Amino acid sequence: MVDCHLRRLGKVKMLLPIKRISMQSELEHSLQILKSGGTLVYPTDTVWGLGCDATSKKAVAKIFVIKRRQEDKSLIVLVDNFAMLQRYVPAIPSAILDILIKLTTPITVVYNNPMGLAQNLVASDNTVAIRIVKDGFCHELIKKYNKPIVSTSANISGVAAPRSFKEIDTSLLDAVDYVVNLQQNKPTNVPSTIVKINEKGQLVVIRD
Repeated sequence: MVDCHLRRLGKVKMLLPIKRISMQSELEHSLQILKSGGTLVYPTDTVWGLGCDATSKKAVAKIFVIKRRQEDKSLIVLVDNFAMLQRYVPAIPSAILDILIKLTTPITVVYNNPMGLAQNLVASDNTVAIRIVKDGFCHELIKKYNKPIVSTSANISGVAAPRSFKEIDTSLLDAVDYVVNLQQNKPTNVPSTIVKINEKGQLVVIRD
C-alpha cells in the first residue's frame, strides 16, 4: 500500500504519495498561489509564516482577514538579498548596513519611505519592516518569485505564535489557499529581532 500525504490546496484536499513531495514541487505550487494573489502558510527562517505577494493590496487584505488583525497593525516583508531590498527602500542607513553584513541571526529592520509595496503594508508613519532571508525554503521561494512576500506569524491575532506546525490553529490552515508540505515536523526558531534607526540616527531595538 502506498503511503499518502494530505495536501491542502484552496478548499480542495488531495491525497498524494509522499514521494512526490519535494522542495521543487512545493516551490512550484507556492509560486502558483502567489502569482494568483493567494495566501500561504509556509516555513520561514524563524517561525511558521502566513504570507502572500507583498506588492498586492488585495492579497495583503486577505492576510489581515485570515489573521483577524486590524490593517493599522504592521506586517513583516521578506526579501532574498540586498538588491531586492534596494528596489523597495530608497535609502539604507550605514549603521543598518553594517548590522546586516555582520549578523548571522535573522534581523528585521524598520525602514522609512518604502516604495512599490502594497499600501496596506505601510504603517501610518510611512515605514515598513523588512527582513533579508539567507537560506531555506522561503529564500528560494522569494528568489524564484522575484518579488517580496509577506511574513506574519501563522496565528490568530492576540494568540501566541506557534512553536511548531502542530500548534497552528486548524481554522487558519483551512482559511489559506495553500499549506507548504515541508519541515512540518521540525521545531521553529524564535521570532526575529526588530530594529530601527530613530530620528537622532540611533539604533533602537523594538523587539529583542
